[in-house]
Amino acid sequence: MAKKNKLVMPFLKWVGGKRQLITEIEPLLPSRISTYYEPFLGGGAILLHMQPKKAVINDYNSELINVYETIRDDVDALIEHLAIHENNSEYFYRIRALDRQEGFVELTKIERASRVIYLNKTCFNGLYRVNSSGEFNTPFGRYKNPNIINETVLQAVSNYLQNNDIVLRNGDFEEAVKGARKGSFVYLDPPYDPVSKSSNFTGYVQGGFGDDEQVRLRDTCINLNKRGVNFLLSNSATAFMKELYKDFEIIEVGASRSINSVGSKRGEVKEILVRNY
Repeated sequence: MAKKNKLVMPFLKWVGGKRQLITEIEPLLPSRISTYYEPFLGGGAILLHMQPKKAVINDYNSELINVYETIRDDVDALIEHLAIHENNSEYFYRIRALDRQEGFVELTKIERASRVIYLNKTCFNGLYRVNSSGEFNTPFGRYKNPNIINETVLQAVSNYLQNNDIVLRNGDFEEAVKGARKGSFVYLDPPYDPVSKSSNFTGYVQGGFGDDEQVRLRDTCINLNKRGVNFLLSNSATAFMKELYKDFEIIEVGASRSINSVGSKRGEVKEILVRNY
């Protein structure tokens, strides 16, 4: 294992981010991995912690994948562009509204990536959320000095993505793991099965991620298992999830949830880690 760069870390706050589960996940990882697969990348906490030399990473959210591509290909221009943003609500709502306007598709990759990072650092609770039309809809956060440009981290992540064999994809999870062979390892961190239907936070991909998708994901895991591919999956510890994955090893863990608009609701939530090895 090559020495890891501690500056390579998540640069976005993401719903269900795995930073607080790393200590639980790390001891469970296989010791040898030929290619690392992560079909639900999100904030990338596990990828950026493990720093594999060869990986195929995917997310359904095209704006998010554009951020990773831009950091890899053009980090200096991105850092320069991030410096133009203002931390006030009028400016925030103007930038937020861009995806509701005609010219959004004409924005450059750098402008789009800069917008996502800016909104993530200045919106309420750093909660990336889109409505049913795919438009970013979290309100302004009123932070005094948000760290919009974390230059050292962005440069380190850029370096990592450039100097390793990291394939970035933007599509369906099933497609993303098609190439996985024996010796590969797949980490799956899908939108979680809601503990109560009112706590449904799966709004960060258009179209949501309902029961049918959870079942299709389970079937994908069965398929990976048949092909001799090791996988580890995280989800909420609901009866539905435990039933779906009853044929595999299920480990219950507690994770503290920092993203919740109600302070008293933050705290420990039971989660499960499922594996086939």
